[in-house]
Amino acid sequence: MMPRLGEKYDIEIETISKPREEYNTDEYFELDLPVAPAVVVGEEIVVESADVLDQELEGVICKHLGLPPPEPEKKGVLARFLKK
Repeated sequence: MMPRLGEKYDIEIETISKPREEYNTDEYFELDLPVAPAVVVGEEIVVESADVLDQELEGVICKHLGLPPPEPEKKGVLARFLKK
């Protein structure tokens, strides 16, 4: 999802991945960062400790860039079933 959105919009995407134990240390909590896993756009925490829907994340990115929200995808039953 993230590489696709990085290609679609003029944004820089930074992915930080560490072992789960490193996110549960006192040092991490002192940094006042969101609880992992998290998605942050600009200074806005989109979600923490959960997954985020593609449409929700794309909407936040558009808002951050001052663009209109994306059109909702219109998919038929067969496309949803085949996940295309």
